[in-house]
Amino acid sequence: MAEAGDAATFAYRPLYLQVKESLIRRLIDGQWQPGQLIPSEMELAREIGVSQGTIRKALDAMAGENLLIRRQGRGTYVAEPEESRILFQFFRLMPDSGEPTFPTSQVLRRTRGAADREERAALALGTGAAVWRIERVRELGGAPLMAETIVLPAARFPGFDALGEIPNNVYRLYSERWRITVARASERLKAVAATPDDAKALGCPRATPLLRIARVAFDLENNPVELRLSRCLTRDAHYSSELR
Repeated sequence: MAEAGDAATFAYRPLYLQVKESLIRRLIDGQWQPGQLIPSEMELAREIGVSQGTIRKALDAMAGENLLIRRQGRGTYVAEPEESRILFQFFRLMPDSGEPTFPTSQVLRRTRGAADREERAALALGTGAAVWRIERVRELGGAPLMAETIVLPAARFPGFDALGEIPNNVYRLYSERWRITVARASERLKAVAATPDDAKALGCPRATPLLRIARVAFDLENNPVELRLSRCLTRDAHYSSELR
């Protein structure tokens, strides 16, 4: 049976985009969970009241954004944050030689405090809003690569203080524990000099040139959910971005 208002409200924009938004709402509402096999194109077309071709186009668009995974002969699944193609969608530092490798992480500390000006602006927070800060070092091939600060709005992550170990793949943690799916991210890159803290974490001299990446991650409703500040040694690695 079609969801109330589905076909009736598809009137002003390309139909497949409106169908896509309707299906994304199922991810937001938790009707479709990470790793779940979704209904077939034929079933969705019958349920929503549109053509199978329209459904296919909507699903293809979602797969292109790494929200869904097409598996030949098996069907279409809700993407899980540990899928390799999704990990490398958001991780762009690659070794100068060898295959792309996802880094390991060592958490140094986590603290709670009032958001500063940069954090408030990035996460759309009001004055006095509380945030969690995770400080960690990320290694590639056993060598320190990044000194990283992850900033999370405390209101979006209730119970964070009761969390035990913080895993390497925090996007999977957000999805499984708080039903927050990271759909896209915006990054700003800048050259900086290593601070004393950065130098200690990365094992490099003070004032060593670093690449600073300020990334804001957004959920499926386009709300900012994470600010990540990474200071990166690029002696044996580079930032890779494919433009189309």
